[in-house]
Parts: sequence; structure tokens; C-alpha cells
Amino acid sequence: MSTTIDHTAAPSGAATPTAEAAARHLWMHFARMGGRGPENPIPVITRGEGVHIWDERGRRIIDGLSGLFVVQVGHSRRELAEVAAKQAAELAYFPVWGYATRPAAELAERLAHLAPGDLNRVFFTTGGGEAVESAWKVAKQYFKLRSKPGKHKVISRSVAYHGTPHGALSITGLPAMKKDFEPLTPGGFRVPNTNLYRHPEFADDPEAFGRWAADRIEEAILFEGADTVAAVVLEPVQNSGGCLTPPPGYFARVREICDRHDVLMVSDEVICAFGRHGHTFACEKFGYVPDLITCAKGMTSGYGPLGALIASDRVMEPFLAPGVAFPHGYTWGGHPMSAAVAIANLDLMEREGLNQRVLDNQQAFGDTLRKLLDLPIVGDVRGDGYFWAVELVKDKTSRETFDPAERERLVRGFLPGALFDAGLYCRPDDRGDVVVQLAPPLIAGQAEFDEIESILRATLTEAAQVV
Repeated sequence: MSTTIDHTAAPSGAATPTAEAAARHLWMHFARMGGRGPENPIPVITRGEGVHIWDERGRRIIDGLSGLFVVQVGHSRRELAEVAAKQAAELAYFPVWGYATRPAAELAERLAHLAPGDLNRVFFTTGGGEAVESAWKVAKQYFKLRSKPGKHKVISRSVAYHGTPHGALSITGLPAMKKDFEPLTPGGFRVPNTNLYRHPEFADDPEAFGRWAADRIEEAILFEGADTVAAVVLEPVQNSGGCLTPPPGYFARVREICDRHDVLMVSDEVICAFGRHGHTFACEKFGYVPDLITCAKGMTSGYGPLGALIASDRVMEPFLAPGVAFPHGYTWGGHPMSAAVAIANLDLMEREGLNQRVLDNQQAFGDTLRKLLDLPIVGDVRGDGYFWAVELVKDKTSRETFDPAERERLVRGFLPGALFDAGLYCRPDDRGDVVVQLAPPLIAGQAEFDEIESILRATLTEAAQVV
């Protein structure tokens, strides 16, 4: 399986000077760098407004992925830009290494009030991978402070993505993504995910599937030894693999298992938080209170880089003992401009009722995408809130997926460029099963849902001929 997700497959046409400069000098993320030239130019995005972006040729494209699951309130919200400029004029930067700034303190208080249960302490990072890395380090030190130094391992799910730093990558459940960087931080172990489509034996009893999947976590804890396991890291809805939703009762059972074995439960909400599922934190929607939450992306709607780890009072308690410090931090964590923008973004989301908008529209979004199930190439449509995936299959009856060569032609050859040319930016992905992911800004409505479905229908009909 290739590890590269080529979001940059380009439409035909001569490369612009900016595209040529990018091809010569810009090292793009998760992208193949070779073979760029006039016949395969890098798309250059120049501006955005609302749910749309424009490329350098002036074409308008629906942003069906909110940039990268980020732009909750839509593009070009001037009020957020003005907040950033105002904060920069007053205090552009100061670290939170033993000091506080007003935006960082106010945002920490706001997040503590929004988080469930007793999750009241906020450690700022600049992104999601750093937040996951921080969570593992907190878990390790927490148990050392509690005289349980052997508890250091982390259990996560197959195919789950949790970030690219070495620790977060060890928690990630994608072997092909890790192999070029091994050896990694030791201590990451995998259990099955909640892909019900790939477990048809549970189709008539999703609660039984939830019990089965949760029990695999306890099985792993017991196999490794509960005295060695520090944390279980789970997304409310698993991103990688294509929007894998939790079966009924799953998280309640995981919470019981973690409590029984003194293991921290980490809710990785880098994508799922801040309205993506109609709640500030998706764990509330799915009925559980974790010990730690990791978040980023939608906190600022992309108007500034910012991530966070939110800890419960129970986890924080040993760190408050005299002489104890958490020897970890980031230069840009809690950046004043980003923190100020995050506060304004949360204000804007509340003022416009975007969480409720997602709850009101999620059924319509899913129903619109499910129309695609009449296509022979579409095997499953799944998701929640404004976070959905369309799984493509070679054979609908057997649920057979595509072989590696066919996946290469689809995911890295045809789909990105064809969808972009048709006016839709989204995410064709391949983790063994081919999916197309959709996560538009939270301001999108039925008109955008219909246009997304129409573009997907035409493009996927053509895709069936490619393979």
C-alpha cells in the first residue's frame, strides 16, 4: 500500500509562474514531488469565500473538505482576520513557558468550561500531532508520579491516524505510513476498529459489534499486562479508513474497561471537535467523558495554527505537587494571535448557531450522499455530522475492494484531478479500501450537498470505467 495521499493531482493546462516556483522549491506535505511540469502543474489556490475556493485560473471550487477538516466557519471571515491583526498590534508573541498572556488564559478558561466533566486544564500546542504527542507524555509521567512507572504503552485502533511526530506515529495504526521512519517510539499496540461495513456478520446487531470491538481493547490490555498500559487513544469517529462511526454502547464499554484497569482514556478530537459533529466536543455526542482530549483544526477555523491537550482534574492532580513540572512544551503553543482568533471563532460559532446547524442538517447531508448507493462502484456511505465517507468497491455484492494497481489508478491517478476539474475539492483516500471523504464548512447547506452529490455522481460514474 502506498503511503502517499496525492491531494495535488492537477488539472490539465500550462503551469503558471507560481506553480512553476512551487514545483522547483515547495516541499509539499503528503505529496509526490516528482514528475511535476507543464503537463502536470501544481494547483495554486488563491482565495476563498464561504464554502468555495478559487484557483489561480479563476475557477470556483466547492471546498468539500474544509481545507483539511479545519475551516468550520467558512473562508474569508473578515472579523477573524481583524482580531488577528488587532492582537498582533498589541502583542504578537510571548511564550507560555512560566508566563501567561491574556488570550491564552481566556481561551484556556473557555475550553475548560466547554469541555465535559472535570476536564479543566489546557496545555496548548500548535497542532493535532503535537497534542497527541503531549497526551502520551502526560500519561507516562502521570503514572510515574503515581508510583506506577511500568505503565507506558498505548493502545489504538487499526488504520487510525493520530499524527506524524515519532510518538504520535507510533500510536497511528497505518504500517505503510510508518515503515520509512522505523524504528519508532516503542509501546504502541493496535486493536480492531469499528468498520461495520467490513464486519457484515454483525450487520443485524451493531450493539454486539460494539461489545466485540470494545472487548478487543480489554483483551489487549490483559495480554500486554495492565501494569504496562498507560492509555487508550480513540477518535470519536475514526478518520482514516473513512469515517468509522462507533456502534451503540461502544464508548461506554471502553470507559468501563479503562476504569477497571487504571488506564487513561484519550479522546482524539483533532478533527471531531468544534462543531464537526454538532457539539463542541464529540465525546459528549457519543456519551462518554475521557481523561484527556486532544484537539486542534477547527478551534480557529484555520485562521491561526493552534492545538490543545485538555486534562481532567484527576490527571492534573499529581502535576500540582510541590517541585513537580511537566518538562515539555512548544515555542508557538498558545500563540497570542491564534488564541485570540480561537476565542473570536468560538464566539462566531455560538452566535451563528453552527453546532445546531450541523445537528439540523446532518441527516440531509447523509441522505443526499446515500443517493450515490445506486452506482455500482459505491459500496457504502457512512459518517456523522458534517463528516462523511463514500467507500468505492470493485464488486458490490462481495464487497471486494480494488487491487493495488487499481487503487493507484483511482486514488492517485484519476479521482483528485477529475473531481477538482469538476469543481469539488475533497479527499480520495486509500488505506486498503478506497474512500472519498467529505467534510464541508459548517455553513454549508442543501444547495452545497446537492452540488457535491452531482459532481460525485458524474465523476464516480466515469471512475468505474477507469478501473
